Amino acid sequence: MAAKAENHVGETEITECIDWKLPLSFMKKRHLENIEGASAITQTWRMKERMKTVSVALVLCLNVGVDPPDIVKTQPCARLECWIDPLSMSPQKALEAISSNLQKQYERWQPRARYKQSLDPTVEEVKKLCTSLRRNSKEERVLFHYNGHGVPRPTTNGEVWVFNRTYTQYIPLSVYDLQTWMGSPSIYVYDCSNAGIIVESFKQFADQHEKEYEQLASQNRGTITPPPSFKNCIQLAACAASQILPMNPDLPADIFTACLTTPIKIALRWFVMQNTSKLVPKVSMDLIDKIPGQLNDRRTMLGELNWIFTAITDTIAWNTLPRDLFQKLFRQDLLVASLFRNFLLAERIMRSYDCTPVSSPKLPPTYQHAMWQAWDLALDLCLSQLPGILEKDEHFVHSPFFEEQLTAFQVWLSLGSERRNPPEQLPIVLQVLLSQVHRLRALELLGRFLDLGPWAVNLALSVGIFPYVLKLLQSSARELRPLLVFIWAKILAVDSTCQADLVRENGHKYFLSVLQDPTILGEHRTLAAFVLASMVHGYPAGQAAALQGSLVSICLEQLQDNNALLRQWLAVCLGRLWANYDAAKWCGVRDIAHEKLYTLLTDPVPEVRAAAVYALGTFISSVTERSEHANNIDHSIAMTLINTVSQDMSPLVRKELVVSLQWMVIMFENAFVGVALQQQDEGKSPRDGMLSPQFPLVPEVTLTAVSGMKRIASRDRLKMLAPGSGLLPHLGVEAGSGPGGGGGVLDAAHPAVSSPVDRMKRVSSSSSISSLGLCSLGNLSSLSFGSIYMKLWTGLTAMDHDPHPEVAHMSKIVTDHIREQVKESTAPKEVNEAKMSSSVSLPPSPSSRPSFLAGESPPTGSATDLHRISARSSQLSSRARKNMPNTISEEADDAGGLRKPLVSTQFVEWSCKYFAQPVMKFLEDDDVESKQHYEREWRYMRNTHLRKEAKEEQKRLGCGSRIESQVFTARSPDPPSVIQFHPYDNHLVVAGRDCYGVWDWGGGFPGGSAGSSGAGSSGSRLMHCPSRGPRPGASRITAVEFANGHDVSLLLAASDDGSLRLWRDYASIYSPSLYSSSIHVAAFGSQIAQPKLVSAWQALSDISQPAMATKGVNGAGVVVSWDQLRQQVVVTGDVRVIRLWDAERELRLQDLPTGADSCVTGVSTDSGGGSLLVAGCGDGSVRLFDRRMGPQDSRVVTWREHSGWVVGAHLRTDLSSAGQVISGCVAGDVRFFDLRRNSSVSICQTSQGMTAMAVHPEADCFACGSVNQFISIYNMNGQLLNVIKYHEGFMSQRIKPVSCLAFHSHRVCLAAGSMDSAIGVYSLDFRR
Repeated sequence: MAAKAENHVGETEITECIDWKLPLSFMKKRHLENIEGASAITQTWRMKERMKTVSVALVLCLNVGVDPPDIVKTQPCARLECWIDPLSMSPQKALEAISSNLQKQYERWQPRARYKQSLDPTVEEVKKLCTSLRRNSKEERVLFHYNGHGVPRPTTNGEVWVFNRTYTQYIPLSVYDLQTWMGSPSIYVYDCSNAGIIVESFKQFADQHEKEYEQLASQNRGTITPPPSFKNCIQLAACAASQILPMNPDLPADIFTACLTTPIKIALRWFVMQNTSKLVPKVSMDLIDKIPGQLNDRRTMLGELNWIFTAITDTIAWNTLPRDLFQKLFRQDLLVASLFRNFLLAERIMRSYDCTPVSSPKLPPTYQHAMWQAWDLALDLCLSQLPGILEKDEHFVHSPFFEEQLTAFQVWLSLGSERRNPPEQLPIVLQVLLSQVHRLRALELLGRFLDLGPWAVNLALSVGIFPYVLKLLQSSARELRPLLVFIWAKILAVDSTCQADLVRENGHKYFLSVLQDPTILGEHRTLAAFVLASMVHGYPAGQAAALQGSLVSICLEQLQDNNALLRQWLAVCLGRLWANYDAAKWCGVRDIAHEKLYTLLTDPVPEVRAAAVYALGTFISSVTERSEHANNIDHSIAMTLINTVSQDMSPLVRKELVVSLQWMVIMFENAFVGVALQQQDEGKSPRDGMLSPQFPLVPEVTLTAVSGMKRIASRDRLKMLAPGSGLLPHLGVEAGSGPGGGGGVLDAAHPAVSSPVDRMKRVSSSSSISSLGLCSLGNLSSLSFGSIYMKLWTGLTAMDHDPHPEVAHMSKIVTDHIREQVKESTAPKEVNEAKMSSSVSLPPSPSSRPSFLAGESPPTGSATDLHRISARSSQLSSRARKNMPNTISEEADDAGGLRKPLVSTQFVEWSCKYFAQPVMKFLEDDDVESKQHYEREWRYMRNTHLRKEAKEEQKRLGCGSRIESQVFTARSPDPPSVIQFHPYDNHLVVAGRDCYGVWDWGGGFPGGSAGSSGAGSSGSRLMHCPSRGPRPGASRITAVEFANGHDVSLLLAASDDGSLRLWRDYASIYSPSLYSSSIHVAAFGSQIAQPKLVSAWQALSDISQPAMATKGVNGAGVVVSWDQLRQQVVVTGDVRVIRLWDAERELRLQDLPTGADSCVTGVSTDSGGGSLLVAGCGDGSVRLFDRRMGPQDSRVVTWREHSGWVVGAHLRTDLSSAGQVISGCVAGDVRFFDLRRNSSVSICQTSQGMTAMAVHPEADCFACGSVNQFISIYNMNGQLLNVIKYHEGFMSQRIKPVSCLAFHSHRVCLAAGSMDSAIGVYSLDFRR
């Protein structure tokens, strides 16, 4: 019993964790997002115009020794002016010394300005000074410093005082006049009592100036100079309008000037004077003057204090001021920034003496900001060391300020988000970048901050980070490389305009060195590639600099790197480098760049393939002057692209293909018009579906070296590929291109070549293209295979019918462009005259050669025939040129690359978004606290619960219960051809013709109206949607599957034209708002929850037309099996191969030849992740394949026991035996095969005329539907369990001939569809 209990627990654990182990498919960003770039954010961090204060007027009205009459000074009183006692020397010397000191104090902040002093001046002297400085400064800023300690206070009329020539009178100087002389831009510093009056008067006078200007303008009505904008002038005043300056004898008289020009000195004195400085009682005023070091040397005590002060005041300003005001005052002008930083100190110190400094523009109060406490602590820690340093010569211990602030920043980062306030320490991080000691940590934290998103990048740029990180590119420290490339990638992802700064400062060399260093991790080289790709994007100077730095060869050398994102960005980087840049293209030609990029066309990552197609497209479009050499290369690229990529599984890649091939159409427009014209003349336009079959094979070509580049006429390429030629196997015809169009495979001795790239040898850039194309033999004569343009045109018109509507729409735009040219340029008479033989390919391809060079015999025929063909060729060519003046001829030198594209994608811009988004934080899939994880956990618990319930149902079936209770019935708009249960949701998908519908069949799910035990009740229709093929009604859905059935599911619908479409949100029940019945009623045909197309591709391009087979006129269509564990789509049907598609890589894996002369009617894979698959065929054979083997060895067993069309073949490997295949045919015999035996182990004879068959994947039963209007259900021993003939309910009708059957993946439920459009679900009879 204990052993049984343990086994039961073990089984439970396995079933509970099985969903977590299953991979998810089609869940990459390319499937979930719209392929479009990020919306542009207006950049505000970059100053529109940087300003410089170039001239400084120092106006000192001191009149040393004579106090002004309107102020009574205390005794003792503040006397120091610029730290000089004016009474310690003669008045004149004192005045000169003070002015000299003031100039030196200003020079510390702006050493290169022109300084002019005006000592105790008259009005005329001030006027002369101001006007001369404004004249010399032109549009730059002028500073006017006014010290009025020796004159009366400013008047309410807006006047300050100066002197007369003899110093016997005080003369008023109107601020109005001062404004006129100074002009703008200007900055004013007023150090006098009642200084606030001047600021108020200044605004009034500014308004007066504007009014006068308007009057003048209205009178003159002519062109007069624009008015100076006085309102934008900056003013700093020592106190408010009603305040006088402090007279404390321990302070300087010009305390405001001292704060603005010598902040550290005054801050230290004020700090020592405060009661709070008792921590360091040994420090006196005298010791402060002995603090060692220089202000500009951060390694010394004085320098470090200055550095900390700068960081703190910057931080206070950034956290307090509005962003635009901070930019204007603290980032536009170095001198203004210094003065305003120091103004914050002045406000703190002077407010303690009941003085309130005033500024214009006005600043919010900052004197109580918390960062001042950090400043006090830094002063305390420094000053506490001062006695020991001075007396005992101890070493200076650096302040922990920056380290602590970085830690605070790190704490914010651990919890930070856009919704929180920005981190206060951001400006400090900027300052720390100056220090080598903390630089590494600062860069790391800065990178983490920038990684939070574009908002964080903009915030950092607004603080002023850019010049710092630009300067750091000159560093040679290897440990900084990963951090700097990350930071620069983040910046350029948000603001691409920084590319100009990068080139100007030669910063690109840094990233070139990172990219070509193999010792650096691939992730960091990817960032460098992105930075360089951003630098060259649409920026000729950047392209030239990168080309000079050998970017082409650096990128080409690493195209085979293991890092997929690096491969992608190397290709994008190359594509952007040679976009509209001839020199880079020819550099690429010399390095055979295009051929090296070919290998990426089959890369396992779709984004890499798309990037390679993009790069080859810009390679084609970049040539500004056409030449035969350029044409040869472009034709080679175009043919390689269409042969390799046109059948790619990913629409992302196919869209890029259309964009790339459009340049061939644009540049060789004349040639394509000629081809289209020829088709029109023959009456076989692809638009009519006659030139190209429904799904034409794109002709393959072989690239071969050819000696010389001789231009060969079209007539040399007319030799067609004979059906009996021995060359076919050598070329490798794709499976399905045999005679009869039925998709026959080649002889096993000559396996198909996987892709054209595999056959390519490295050749010179002048590779030419052999004119050997392959298609169904019936079309050979009409396709004119000698013409490259014909092949490209055929490929493009085939893409007009691409399963993905966006690809088809883009292709149609390109082909319609040519069709419009044909319409405009032809007249009926001319068309009749110019009709040609269908075997001529026109116009001639510039790069081609006779096909007999590949092994054929030379073309035979009389010289007369060749002459006749040549004459017709020239006739059409000349006529086409005459009638198409607006097209680009083959030899034209028009700049094709400068033409506007017809179509475009945002793939590259979408790829750039990756670098703007967070990449370092936890992925949501891995975050166990995320909403997504909780939802997934709920789904997996529900799945486990359902599987347990299903096990109970399966046991009851074995105990005698019958599947006869009809729990759901409905009527489909179309007769159902396919029916399928969702494995866990109560969704039933029914497909008929080219539409599918989704029903909620009940089962107790909140959206359903039918309980699981309610007989005959009707559920809700959730969705009815057309498959949206290129030609509505021309195809029918023949198979449906659920991908990611255990999670958020996707619906895979296969049509008989060979196309597969993958839908997300296929049922509106996923929307919580749709649980209400009123919305359920409106769901049909409503716009509430439209399904979204995740992907679509041509899974079988060589499918034959529906076969007239035993089953009827419809044929097998396309048969699909989805393997969740292996992430493979197994596709077959009316073809002679089973094609395996890799959903993870979105590539074709391989084709397994069926070896049968008939279609495949059903396919089943090993649900447990095994490699076996079984296929039932139209000839009655059942074939077992092993996917691990090569194509020719994959068929391991063939059972030929059925006499007719196999209705169903099912592989079951969950049994205790080695495995079992159950198959049934139209004759009614069901056979059971052991995988280890060559014949069936048992037979069950059901009724003649079987139309549908279903085998339960887990339960011991299978069901057969008959044309005779009943469903019979058997167990695996062949014993009949029950027969369903009638619909349940009062006056129930007999069911019609059964068209489709399906069992639920786990529950014992059977869904059936009949020819009268009725659908029903049958469950176990719960009454038994």
